[in-house]
Amino acid sequence: MSFMKTLFSALLRKAELWLPARQILIVEGDMLPAKIPRRTVVLMKDGDEDWSVGFRCPCGCSSMIELLLIKEATPHWNCIVDKNNRPSLHPSVWLKTGCESHFWLKNGRVYWA
Repeated sequence: MSFMKTLFSALLRKAELWLPARQILIVEGDMLPAKIPRRTVVLMKDGDEDWSVGFRCPCGCSSMIELLLIKEATPHWNCIVDKNNRPSLHPSVWLKTGCESHFWLKNGRVYWA
């Protein structure tokens, strides 16, 4: 990773507590939209079933992350949305390729592992 990308990533991590919490956007269907607004987590639903969530990597690398929520998938995550429309994911998100970010998303905030 270049020096500027590393610096930008470090600044984003420090700014996380000062920026507004991520909000959830619910979309009907099983495909991610072509563009996802920054600091937004898109929840794809098919009827009453939560299918997956998608969002931009919080490190600033601009990678799109899609996590399956259906219990039959391995691995799969749980997404809980609080009364203020802020998402939490369990377990943590750990990217094995690319930027290799590892973080928790709790109440719309990223906590780096």
